[in-house]
Amino acid sequence: MHDIQFTVNGHPEHATVASTLTLLDLLRDRLALTGTKEGCGIGECGACTVLLDGNPIASCLMLAVEADGHAIETIEGESVGGELSVLQQAFIDEGATQCGFCTPGMIMSARGLLNRTPHPSREEIVEAIAGNLCRCTGYEAIVAAIQLAATRLSQDTDSGATKKGGKS
Repeated sequence: MHDIQFTVNGHPEHATVASTLTLLDLLRDRLALTGTKEGCGIGECGACTVLLDGNPIASCLMLAVEADGHAIETIEGESVGGELSVLQQAFIDEGATQCGFCTPGMIMSARGLLNRTPHPSREEIVEAIAGNLCRCTGYEAIVAAIQLAATRLSQDTDSGATKKGGKS
């Protein structure tokens, strides 16, 4: 067993974990952050995507002990004060959700992209979500949602609003 300390969505956490426990299982089963989904369990579908120190990772492939000392962001941390983030609202506005199973992972991959590239090209967006599979929506609405969020976030930045921001 290993004692680890990390932050999740800005909140300090401490856990005692087995060497074989995945980050996905820690988030879902111990911390009740069930927005992160298990799809394939082998890092191919993107449903379990979270941000580790701002970078998208497949939480099903990472051991929980490896999170020691790191910052993790999940879909639950995307909304601010009960308000949908600009990115979440853009997914709704563009019809980029259907069954919703892939949506948390898509949003986390998009958040990672927008954090490092505020004005991504279409090609950069496509590359950023390449590891996330969607069986319902198709990718055009998802790409459009990320483009819309980038535009709205750019406008919010120009007006002094927060980076995640609320509804636009």
